[in-house]
Amino acid sequence: MQAFKFVSAVLMLVLVALTTPTKAQDIIMDVIAERYVKLILGIGEHEPGYVDAYYGPAKWRDDIKISTPPLAILQKEAKALQAALAPHRRSTKPSLAVQRADFLHKQLIAASARLSMLSGHKYSFDEETRLLFDAVVPAIHKADLEAALEKLDTLIGGEGTLQDRFIAYRNQFTIPKNRLKEVFAAAINACKTRTIEFMELPEGESFTSEFVTDKPWSGYNWYQGRAISLIQVNTDLPSLIDSAVNLGCHEGYPGHHVFNAMLESNLVDTKGWGEFTVYPLYSPQSLLAEGTASFARFMAFPGNSQTEFEAKVLYPLAGLDAEEAQKYSDTLAALSGLRYARIEGARRYLDGKINRDELIDWLARYQLTSRERAEQGVRFIETYRGYVINYTLGSDLAAAYVDRIGGTDHKTRWKAYKTLLSTPLTASMLVK
Repeated sequence: MQAFKFVSAVLMLVLVALTTPTKAQDIIMDVIAERYVKLILGIGEHEPGYVDAYYGPAKWRDDIKISTPPLAILQKEAKALQAALAPHRRSTKPSLAVQRADFLHKQLIAASARLSMLSGHKYSFDEETRLLFDAVVPAIHKADLEAALEKLDTLIGGEGTLQDRFIAYRNQFTIPKNRLKEVFAAAINACKTRTIEFMELPEGESFTSEFVTDKPWSGYNWYQGRAISLIQVNTDLPSLIDSAVNLGCHEGYPGHHVFNAMLESNLVDTKGWGEFTVYPLYSPQSLLAEGTASFARFMAFPGNSQTEFEAKVLYPLAGLDAEEAQKYSDTLAALSGLRYARIEGARRYLDGKINRDELIDWLARYQLTSRERAEQGVRFIETYRGYVINYTLGSDLAAAYVDRIGGTDHKTRWKAYKTLLSTPLTASMLVK
């Protein structure tokens, strides 16, 4: 890595002398981008799962595997690249080039923080999310969550605790295992149909899907490059009817699969921005990825159209009573006051304010779920830590951006959403 840095420095000096300022800046940024990719690959060798996707030159990955720099050297490189980016971020004229540099700067802050964590440094929950994901979620007060539970208590009849009543009610909408494949295929197909009505996807894009078990997540998109994905659905716990569209949009169209394909098409293939050939999981890019994926179903199915589609297509496929679709949808909508409960529970647990059993109780109570599902939620928090903010906060930031830029016209909203999928952005850049 040291020899490469020397060659890069000499090359940059020569190119600056021989080209126009704009062209020289582009070349320098490309060199920084290459070093950034190798840095991320290096961190990935120290932490399995850190590199969520890579579709750059195989030689770069192979070379890093053969000779992986130690954490201390990688940390020096992260700091050096931040310093190298500084001149490219100083501009009074906003441009895509400056936005590119700002994005890379935030990604490098996250890489440096992750290296510190791998070296044993511990951050508070809020400091961790600020450094890794460029965002902090304000504290959620327990009294507000209790107030939300009181409102729900009046909506769900029956005997027993609210939690027991809600679980019993929700279980009525479980998809039988022998119908999972058919229901999910129909949901994903509808998500794609509604997406391509407003977005032109890269030629040849496709995905394969499979059902898996023993995972801390409910669904995952493994992006392979060249607009191809593998989508996995976890069947450890029963799948509910609303999960088909939610996962189909989140993992597929217009969520993760489209997000990665658009970045590759617009920024790697068209502009040659090599930094987007690698996706570090613990980075500001994840807040945009998860946020746009969580908001995806509201783009594909605006208004009440998701419920209408489920009642017409998915309920019959699952052998469920379509007459109950609207009531079930309204009941789920009433959970909005509890949306940030998981994040607050994770913050308290990871900051040492509650123990594991107390976190399970917290998730079961404020997510109105079984202890088994709550335990799976704890597995996710223990595995991914502050990553939990990216879904809810990310979705709210994506929604606010689409509302602000796209207004109420559906086509214009899709244009705004496409911007989120195909340009270098982080959370703090969205609210400027």
